[in-house]
Amino acid sequence: MTVLLGSNTTRAVTPAAAVTRRPSEGSVHSWDLSTGVDGPGTRFVTFLSGCPLTCLYCHNPDTWKMRGGKRTSADDVIAEAAKYRRFIAASGGGATVSGGEPLLQPVFSGELLHRMKHELGLHTALDTSGFLGARATDALLRDVDLVLLDIKSWDRDTYRKVTGRPLRPTLDFAQRLADLGKEVHLRFVLVPGLTDARENIEGVAAFAGSLGNVSRVDVLPFHKLGEGKWQALDMNFTLRDTPSPTAEQMAGARAIFAARGLTAV
Repeated sequence: MTVLLGSNTTRAVTPAAAVTRRPSEGSVHSWDLSTGVDGPGTRFVTFLSGCPLTCLYCHNPDTWKMRGGKRTSADDVIAEAAKYRRFIAASGGGATVSGGEPLLQPVFSGELLHRMKHELGLHTALDTSGFLGARATDALLRDVDLVLLDIKSWDRDTYRKVTGRPLRPTLDFAQRLADLGKEVHLRFVLVPGLTDARENIEGVAAFAGSLGNVSRVDVLPFHKLGEGKWQALDMNFTLRDTPSPTAEQMAGARAIFAARGLTAV
């Protein structure tokens, strides 16, 4: 689909962005180049502002409020990413739209993903909690090569304690991605005393193993690297006395996922 920008200029955009009849803009927290944590290879990562979850261990609480970001055009983001296109492509990398929660701004996220894929020729990834998965249109998902999906707990009460939200929307989105055959990298944060119960890990692993489209599981250790941001924002970091998991605890969690036929790292 194209929209007219001037007497002789057209640009391909997502169907959702075309509906707005104006240049696509969104609230952007920052962008950066990263390797190994936001999808395969070196990636240009756009961090959008705004998130409906309030995760107890969030290391970027400064992204929770949309008004905390800078109003930025899709043109500016694409122009910045274009500077690194050859380097990113040579590394087998791509572009990731992250947050915050990018599906809080689905039109803007869709515009970025579409143009990263079709204008810059980059592999695309969507980094999401899945809570707002219903906002991801089929058109948006067609422009996504990989979904980085967080399932923070299988126990419903623990999930709500961790995030402030219910688990069901994330599971529904995960099943939709499986039905579409969309590749997923699942992420699970191991927090001692909170998410580390064996039955909790086994629940996530059994669900992930049943989907058929989860190509990798990242079991991530809880850390307190974001505590300073909580303090700077005058927010109470309730996990300040929680230790990071031991190497044995991490290995045990990965083994549970591996037992379901999943590649756990």
